Amino acid sequence: MPVFNLARRLVAEGLGTAMLLSIVIGSGIMGERLAGGNVALALMGNTLATGAGLIVLISAFGPISGAHFNPVVTLAMLSRRAITPSAAAAYVVVQVGGAVVGVLAAHAMFGEPLFQVSQKLRSGPALAWSEVVATFGLLATIFGVHRSRSEFVPVAVGLYITAAYWFTASTSFANPAVTIARCLSNTFAGIAPASAPGFILAQAAGAAAGTILFGWLLKEDPRHD
Repeated sequence: MPVFNLARRLVAEGLGTAMLLSIVIGSGIMGERLAGGNVALALMGNTLATGAGLIVLISAFGPISGAHFNPVVTLAMLSRRAITPSAAAAYVVVQVGGAVVGVLAAHAMFGEPLFQVSQKLRSGPALAWSEVVATFGLLATIFGVHRSRSEFVPVAVGLYITAAYWFTASTSFANPAVTIARCLSNTFAGIAPASAPGFILAQAAGAAAGTILFGWLLKEDPRHD
């Protein structure tokens, strides 16, 4: 597999995360406009676009940067020594920056004011626990599928997020960069800034649990009992 220098990897991470947020925000706006007040229909449109987009984006950018698009994924890879600390820090910066750019791009496509602050509160123990579960499941999907069928990871992640939009009360943000950027969109997919810290802490907890547990589960023993 070709090895890409850090500059190219960072561009891939930033661009991929920007495109992901354009999909999340743009499909949320489109879904809400076309659903005629039917929130379930709007969420379905948002869900399908996001899941499908993830499959394509991970397939396109994975060979270059790994297609993390997510600070907790990057930190999980750092804990497994799959990325250096300096590269991990740079990844997180471009992920957050790219996510914000993606939100602005989506607003521009739909004629929305570019700069917004979400008023949509998403708080409470149920939603926080949902983010723990959603992020734990995301790390479980990445690590487990990569071990058995690495070429299937893009599809597996897209399918998992599609499911998690519906089985979690929070609609599965599972990504601190996404959470921060969605604070800047007062649209269907937005989240109020006051709600973001709770989501991010829950995501970190879920990611840590997933990384630790699957690091143990997938560790090969020297012999079978």
